[in-house]
Amino acid sequence: MRRKPRIPPSPLPQRHGVDPVRVRLPVAGSWATVREHLVERLSGAGAGVVDGMFDAGRIVGADGRAVAADAPYVPGMFVWFHRELPEEVPVPFPLEVVHRDEHIVVVDKPHFLATTPRGSHVTETALARLRRELDIPALGAAHRLDRLTAGLVLFTVRPEERGAYQTLFSDRRVHKEYEAVARYDPALVLPRTVRSRIVKERGVLQAREVAGEPNAVSRVELVEHRREGADGLARYRLVPGTGQTHQLRVHMTALGVPILGDPLYPEVTEPVPAGDFRRPLQLLARALEFTDPVTGEEHRFRSGRELAAWASYDRWAAGTYDDPSAGQ
Repeated sequence: MRRKPRIPPSPLPQRHGVDPVRVRLPVAGSWATVREHLVERLSGAGAGVVDGMFDAGRIVGADGRAVAADAPYVPGMFVWFHRELPEEVPVPFPLEVVHRDEHIVVVDKPHFLATTPRGSHVTETALARLRRELDIPALGAAHRLDRLTAGLVLFTVRPEERGAYQTLFSDRRVHKEYEAVARYDPALVLPRTVRSRIVKERGVLQAREVAGEPNAVSRVELVEHRREGADGLARYRLVPGTGQTHQLRVHMTALGVPILGDPLYPEVTEPVPAGDFRRPLQLLARALEFTDPVTGEEHRFRSGRELAAWASYDRWAAGTYDDPSAGQ
């Protein structure tokens, strides 16, 4: 049985709560130098960028020393570097800590804040913010919540315990409840359990339902709706039984009541400029319940947020969202 290579600890500290990039040189390859491989591997950055990093001594080995551009290629060698961080518009809404102990941190995430670094969202993410604000460099995410969705997210304090908490989610041993605001349809019979097969293709923004064995299950319940003469909206409780990408958004659209503020369903809308925080998606991760795999404690957490369109549809529709519900 082939043993996995031992990964040395990073010789570089985090920067703005973001880990350095770690690259392991492939065992098989015909590159003569470390530079040749990195220029090919990081072709999107351009050879000039890689050469500039070598010249500045920003690519280091396991001992923390700068790797020379002409250093011979060594199969299996690890190198580290910090990538240039993009300029990001700060997400001007608070990240509320709901619970913190020596094992976990649970936060109530605002809309528009990504959970972990990805793409153009790096330092303006819940993980990077928490590492800085709580001074916990080893903090890691046990699961992810979409950037446009607000609500509860679980983070782990100790790297050696992260797998136990991640397994809770992969084994579906976490009870999750979401809340959504959408149009009220008196003809829609609820509650009901929606089952379908959802696929999400790489590079395609929308997930879609296809024929076949169901892999996505959602319980949809009507909590309340506006009376006649109001704005015709309803508040829904959504309980996912599975975790397919965009599952709740796809299922609500399939029922004929797409969630307010959704830029992808039923139709993809034009991208908004960076820093446009108007009309957030009206989807909230309301509750998390699970048995702690480390302590055995029963945890029940609830978001204190109120969806803006339900609190004041006119203000939400006018684009005057200011996250008034945080901490309520």
